[in-house]
Amino acid sequence: MSKPTLPPDPAPEDQSSGHQLLLRPLRIGDAEAVAEVSSRLYNSINSAWTKEQFERLYRIFPDGQLGVEDNGVLVAFAFALIVDYKKYGDSHTYGQITGNFQFTTHDPQGDILYGIEVCVDPKYQGMRIGRRLYDARKELCERLNLRGIVAGGRMPGYGKVQDTLTPRQYIDKARLREIYDPVLTFQLSNDFHVKKVLTGYLPSDTESKSFATLIEWINIYHTESTPALVGAPRTVVRLGIVQLQMRTTAGLQAFYDHVEFFIDAVSGYKSDFVVFPEYVNAPLMAAFNTMSVPDSIRKLAEFTSEIRDFFVTKALEYNINIITGSTPHYEDGFLRNVVYLCRRDGTWDQQFKIHITPSEASQWGMVGGNDLQVFDTDCGRIAMLICYDVEFPELGRLLAEKGVQILFVPFCTDTSTGYYRVRLCAQARAVENECYVAIAGSVGNLPKVVNMDIQYAQSAVFCPSDFAFPDSGIVTQATTNTEMTLISDVNLDHLTDLNHSGSVRNLRQRRLDLYQIQYNPAAK
Repeated sequence: MSKPTLPPDPAPEDQSSGHQLLLRPLRIGDAEAVAEVSSRLYNSINSAWTKEQFERLYRIFPDGQLGVEDNGVLVAFAFALIVDYKKYGDSHTYGQITGNFQFTTHDPQGDILYGIEVCVDPKYQGMRIGRRLYDARKELCERLNLRGIVAGGRMPGYGKVQDTLTPRQYIDKARLREIYDPVLTFQLSNDFHVKKVLTGYLPSDTESKSFATLIEWINIYHTESTPALVGAPRTVVRLGIVQLQMRTTAGLQAFYDHVEFFIDAVSGYKSDFVVFPEYVNAPLMAAFNTMSVPDSIRKLAEFTSEIRDFFVTKALEYNINIITGSTPHYEDGFLRNVVYLCRRDGTWDQQFKIHITPSEASQWGMVGGNDLQVFDTDCGRIAMLICYDVEFPELGRLLAEKGVQILFVPFCTDTSTGYYRVRLCAQARAVENECYVAIAGSVGNLPKVVNMDIQYAQSAVFCPSDFAFPDSGIVTQATTNTEMTLISDVNLDHLTDLNHSGSVRNLRQRRLDLYQIQYNPAAK
């Protein structure tokens, strides 16, 4: 009997209604949008920026003005000047440091980046957009080789407790997290420290009763020589690998709470990626154990779109790229296994498992996908292969030819033999394709879930073996069969150096006159 002809992989759903955040330098044409966002935030204290003030600031120091847009609409911004700090010292007002909004205080030869504004549209607060702006401002400070960042911080919650607390007591309680202040708490959480209390800093700030904190962030990379200001790409990428325990789960909300715990924890270490295992939502299938095995996993697939949207939202909220782990995908009568890349800018992509294991085919009636893709992110070119796919060297080599730098492999194996097949092949892919390979597996037990009842895993990050890398080719690895996370940095520059001047050069020294690998999507 001939095999049925499978249709092409389903196209990603329309994303036009979701967020798509972009951090970028501001432009002179943003003046009107700046004024609108500012007026929505500061209408209660009458301190909104005008179009003319921004245009004046921009003409003086365009590189210091940053913004975040959502689907092309400006929703947040941060303003800064360079000042010769010894001219002003630690006792000054907002009017003095800004030259009464004439910005004549800006000095390209100064030593401090002075933050004069961070503004986030009220509708977008809670999405951690302010953190993106602060991180970008720190990066700007480092590239300008300035000593640090100084700013006068509002204390908008102080007016409510002024009769019982002094400004110093209020700051101490905020530092100890006994009081939450929307500005001060945020600044303390972003590695700023309070130097002193300023009085009469911004007279129009009635919420702070004209008090402010003088805050400082020190640039530990400051040197006496000044490097050129260039838009260098990120080369050190922080990975967070979640070795997730499969356990009986009460329902979808309990599943969300479980995975968000790890997203929160890993993002707290400023990771660029968090990676979950294959069949990440398998615990939910226990509720359908009265159904037949094929019907139960198709029932589980009904949650996939909602779970993907959950991860898209959390990628935005926590400012982290999420490799979701795989979930079953059922469409047009075909059951597939899919993993999603949810970028922190609000976009997402998908990769279907290409090679289906015998048990997936016989127990569930699953079929393989056809498309093999590499995805661009803000931290390099990445790809995703689900479990069994990493055991086929042709896929890794095709991805290498597309420039993959980090290969993510969510997996689920029940025994040590299955695990070591995945592990050993993943290590081989790292060596032969000169890339990092991060594998994330599941541990624990799932009673009454056929084909998912026991788990065996030791998650890890692998690399090539040369002088810039660990001899073993293992960057880090988890404790076997224990729920935990791995946090590890990988350096993409080391891959470039290896490709050009490594002890051996697997990609450059292939005998393409003798052999080649061909991807044939037309045959699908």
